[in-house]
Amino acid sequence: MKILKSVKYIIVHCVANRCNKPFSVEKLINCGMEKYGQCSYHYYVRYDGTVVPLLPESVQGVHARGYNSCSLGVVYEGGLNENGVPADTRTEQQKHALYELLKALVHDYPTARILGHCELPDVHKRCPCYTASKEYTDLQPQAK
Repeated sequence: MKILKSVKYIIVHCVANRCNKPFSVEKLINCGMEKYGQCSYHYYVRYDGTVVPLLPESVQGVHARGYNSCSLGVVYEGGLNENGVPADTRTEQQKHALYELLKALVHDYPTARILGHCELPDVHKRCPCYTASKEYTDLQPQAK
């Protein structure tokens, strides 16, 4: 595993599982292990708002091609509606937990910008199914 050099971005993702089906921590870790040989994300936010640390912040994740060496990856459970269509399926508990986690991360990394995966160049998916940079405007470096 590579060590992060600096954190310029905090990138928000969704697991892209149906919101009516749980996606276990073990399953998330195994997906990364099978595809990349390591866990992909730094933090996982469950439906109930539980924040699960996955990778140390000093370790490079595998969640956003071209940005892994300078970003932290935060992923929330859900992202597809009951029919498998991309949608913002965050529960109120997830919204609160995500906000508090991001607030803590920008405290530690005050120049880091918060972006959704879909806001990166050449990303052609809707992940995380909402515009993270706008939702967390008050946490962005220029807002401080």
